[in-house]
Amino acid sequence: MTLAGADQAVVTVALVAQPPTRPEDPGGQGEDFGKSSPVGLLVLLLFFVAVAFLVRSMTKHLKRVPASFDPPESEESKQDPAADPEGGPPAGPDAKP
Repeated sequence: MTLAGADQAVVTVALVAQPPTRPEDPGGQGEDFGKSSPVGLLVLLLFFVAVAFLVRSMTKHLKRVPASFDPPESEESKQDPAADPEGGPPAGPDAKP
């Protein structure tokens, strides 16, 4: 089989796969082609309103996110060098072993 024979088979299959066109069928472009219904407009407007509420909600939630997720340093550990470096309370007379 030559290369021309292989090309012929591909073209033949492609031509057979296409449906025949009828003169009364203008290719799917009937009287209502390209027109939108009022229901479509309503659905589109509802989507826009839903997206606006979602953006507003996301903005509120993002404002509550802390700048850093590291644990905050306590003021006592910054000022008191005798404080436990592990963050526990300093040992005192009331400390139990």
